[in-house]
Formats: sequence, structure tokens, C-alpha cells
Amino acid sequence: MKVFLQTYGCRANQYDTEAVRGMLVASAAEIVDDVSNADVAVFNSCTVTSAAEADLRADVRRASRRNPELISIVMGCAPGVLERDERVAPLRSLPTVGHVVAGGDITAVGIAIGLNPVRSPRPSVQSGSRALLRIQDGCDEHCTFCSTTISRGQNRSRRPAEIVEEAQRLSGTHPEIVLTGIHIGTYGVEIGTTLGALVELLVRETDAVRFRLTSIEATEVDDTLALMLTGDSRRVAPHLHAPLQSGSDRILKLMGRHWYTAAAYEQRVLELVAQSPRFALAADVITGFPGEADVDHALTTDLVHRLPFTSLHVFPYSPRPGTAALRLRERVEAGTASQRAAEIRSVATAKAAAYAQSRAGGTADIVMIDRGSGLTEDYLSVEIPDRLIARRARFDATLSLHGNTITATPDKSLRHD
Repeated sequence: MKVFLQTYGCRANQYDTEAVRGMLVASAAEIVDDVSNADVAVFNSCTVTSAAEADLRADVRRASRRNPELISIVMGCAPGVLERDERVAPLRSLPTVGHVVAGGDITAVGIAIGLNPVRSPRPSVQSGSRALLRIQDGCDEHCTFCSTTISRGQNRSRRPAEIVEEAQRLSGTHPEIVLTGIHIGTYGVEIGTTLGALVELLVRETDAVRFRLTSIEATEVDDTLALMLTGDSRRVAPHLHAPLQSGSDRILKLMGRHWYTAAAYEQRVLELVAQSPRFALAADVITGFPGEADVDHALTTDLVHRLPFTSLHVFPYSPRPGTAALRLRERVEAGTASQRAAEIRSVATAKAAAYAQSRAGGTADIVMIDRGSGLTEDYLSVEIPDRLIARRARFDATLSLHGNTITATPDKSLRHD
């Protein structure tokens, strides 16, 4: 059997696709890169924005035109949300779609493919240069713009021993492991532990591998985790992606983000950045949320100016099926939302350039992502002139800036791959 895999959205989805890939390999199925040659296609979907949904539908239709005999399976977040939306055609009505599987139910995907999946260890090698390790699923919060709780359900933490065992296997083949999930800041709340304790355990029980966190709320970084993020950068990347969404407390309340204010966010991220000589600070921002006035946008823009962001993901608000924000009446024109997003992106671009300039002449711990390109501990994408260095290699290097390109020159004496 030949299977084509396509993934949309976050690293939690990417991890689930890796689990599907491992199941297929264990079942002696062949994974192909061209849907025209496939018997089955698995589309691991995202529904964070309407654009992600449109991409999914377009790609499924395109695949059906290229291969009318294809059997398509749609998994991930879209089935849990879109199948309840009477305004759009159900995913099952798309050509070649034979099955939909909500969330990351790998066993259900295996059965839909026609396999007889058995419980087996996750693969020790993933397709990416950096390994992904999902530590939890679901979310207990109810942000009014977000359909993730609808699609993924409540918070569910994996057992520490299971996570450690998988990390130990992945550390033998990958120089960096990215801890991912839907709401990783709540890891362990229902099993009597914390994310900080888990990161401590992972560092203690593995050798050399660098860990990195995906998105986590700034106010959920406890003192233990803060020490890990700002301590040994060879073991835990000094990198925090902390969703901001808005710098206006009024809009944060409308968004249902009740656990912090703009001032609390600012205080916590400044505390963290101050503890490390270099620190990557990223965030998500939504513009044009219902009710957002010029003054709210100004508050967000001012906060972005003040904080030491090294990158931002900025998106105009996208209405999602089943979310409470659909009931808010004060809509913002799409053009206004896009203009506000462009303004904040402009600020973010300038901040990213300034941070890159500040790193010129310094050293970095590089993980090779592909031939000629790497990633630093503080999340800078760098060009590697030495094309002979293999993917997944890890080494120290000196950084230099040439225009908008950051170049890393390996220091052979400090190499530690």
C-alpha cells in the first residue's frame, strides 16, 4: 500500500503525522511524496483560520483530480469543527474522502487506512531535523475566537515516564527535541506535576540533546521553568513563544483570556528576558477582533514597541464555527484588520532585524536543519557556507550579518555533534 501524507498547522499536528508515519512504516506500507502514486492520502488538518480550512479543501480536490482512485482520510482539528457547521459542505462530501477522524486518533487513522494497528513504541527517527514530542493534548480554556477546545477536547497530559522514554529514543537521532501540545503550560495539572518539573526530568534523563518549548502562556512560566529557560542554553533553548493576542485589557476580556492583563504579560516576559544574555521572545497577535477600536490597536502597537520581541505571528481575526466571538456584534472591517496587522508586522520586522544585528560577531549553538541552513538556540535561521555539513549535525559557530542574511561560520575546535 502506498500512502501520501500532508500536514497543516501547528507542531502538535506535525507530531501526529509523524506517529502515523511510524505506524505505516511498522506495517510495511510505502510512504510516497506524489499523491498521483498513492493508494491512500492522509490530510492532517488545521482549523485555526478560514484560510487553513480553504487550503485543505482545495488540496483534497486537487488530489482527487490528479488521482481519482485515491482514498482520502481527513484527520486533525477540522473534522471536530467543520462537521458541525451547517453553513459549509461536510468534509465527507469532498471527492475521494472516505473517512474523517477528529483529533489525533492514530489508531482510528490506521483502521481507516485498512491496517490492523497494534500499540507499539513511537519511531526513534522522525522525518524532520528536529524531533517533535507531544506531551499533552486538549485545552481547558475557552478563548472566544478559538475552536481548538471544540476539536481537541479537554487537557490530557501524558505520563512523565512515557515522555522520558520517547525522548531518550529520539535523542539518539535528533540534536533537538521540541516539546509540543495544544496548551503545554497546563501540563501535569491533572496528574500532580508541572511543565517545569517535566523539563527538569527530561534534562536529567537524557544526554546532550537540546529541548525547546512551543507556545506557552507567559504567566504559566513558573520559577522552575524560568530557571530552565534561562540556564544552560545547550540543554533548554532560551526561547519563549508567549501568545499576546492583544495589548488592550478590554479586548483580552472579550477574547476570554481572563488569566492575564497586558501589564502582567509585560512584567513576566521582561523578568525572563532579563535573566539571559540572549533570549528569543515571540508572540501571536490578532488584529481586528470584534470590538477592537483604534485605541485598542494603539495599545497593542505600543506594547509591541516596548517589549523585546524577536519575532511575531500577526493575523487578522478569522471567525471560526462554534466559537463565542461569533455572537459579538461590533465587527471590524477586513481591510482595517489587515491594515492593523501590516502596521504591527512592520514593527516586528524592525525588531527582528535589530536583534539579528545585536547577535553579529557572537557565537551560537547551531542545529543543521538542511544542507546550508541551520537554527540557533535563540531561534535565528542562519545560512551555513559549508555545504558538506550534514543535516542534523550540531556545532558551535560565529555569526555574521550580510544584509538581511545571518551567516554562521563553524568553529571546528568547538564542534560538539
